[in-house]
Amino acid sequence: MSPLPKEAKDLALAPVAVEIDLNLQRLRAKSPKEIQLELESELDRPIPGDRDERPQRVLDLALRYVNTRGWPAVITDDNSAVRLTGGSISLDISVGAAVLRFIEGEGA
Repeated sequence: MSPLPKEAKDLALAPVAVEIDLNLQRLRAKSPKEIQLELESELDRPIPGDRDERPQRVLDLALRYVNTRGWPAVITDDNSAVRLTGGSISLDISVGAAVLRFIEGEGA
């Protein structure tokens, strides 16, 4: 049985998730170096070499031009997904294997 919306905010989850997924799609088939170049170009700032900044930059791109409609978004602790919370449920949107490798510093 599908969960029914319990709050008005729940009705906005699908469009937010789709927009975030579309932003991440263009990174998923790239190499870590290509992802770094895409992020630096799109966000107009270099990415420092430390691992701590990479998840935030991926989140910045995932949320670029997205009206989150009140759904807070974070990168999960294992760096594998963008988590949307704040309604009656939460939703994880996978960043993809290539983006995870970039975040972990493989091949960068």
